[in-house]
Amino acid sequence: INALSALCEATEADVDEVAHAIGTDSRIGPKFLKASVGFGGSCFQKDILNLVYLCRHFNLPEVANYWEQVIIMNDYQKYRFAKSIITTLFNTVNGKKISFLGWAFKKDTNDTRESAAIYVAEHLIEDGAEIHVYDPKVSETKIKADMRYVWELKGLTEEKITQKLAQIFVYTNPMEAAHKAHAIAVLTEWDVFKTYDWESIYSNMYKPAFVFDGRNILDVQKLAAIGFQVKSIGKG
Repeated sequence: INALSALCEATEADVDEVAHAIGTDSRIGPKFLKASVGFGGSCFQKDILNLVYLCRHFNLPEVANYWEQVIIMNDYQKYRFAKSIITTLFNTVNGKKISFLGWAFKKDTNDTRESAAIYVAEHLIEDGAEIHVYDPKVSETKIKADMRYVWELKGLTEEKITQKLAQIFVYTNPMEAAHKAHAIAVLTEWDVFKTYDWESIYSNMYKPAFVFDGRNILDVQKLAAIGFQVKSIGKG
């Protein structure tokens, strides 16, 4: 709010009115204090970047840098999650099957814009992983289009993009996606993931069987009792 106060002075706004408006949003508080692999969606990042632009326009570089750091931290969280998978799987995922549960940026939607899954997949594919994806609402066409867009922005050749796309496999059945996986990564907080037969999933995975819960939705003690090695966001 202190950062916003500087922008309010520059634009002749009232910081108390801004604070009141923000405070009426029910998401401020516990609902938005859930640690995760990172936020996605088309709006939040765009709005923050717009705020950065306004602050630079009004010659408030310290405020602009403050808000830009939110984007930097969000990108870092995705990288940190991917790096944790690589490090835990004995410092390489080359040729290993990593099962993604979820691709949408949040549950109950097929919207994948700026989804954390896209960027985690990019890091893992760069290290040679095979990404096997199941999402209840997102199609194979959309998943591969998401990855193609990222690689085209980076200037990769069509040949290189085709090679990388061959490392992505999409399923309509979660059990098939997890079959003989080296690790499972939860990227979207779909409620249905909590109800799966995790004992069957464990029995069909390579051992040690790892679960990386990027949304902190799974029962860690239950999974550990089955035999999984579980890594959650922000938990030892």
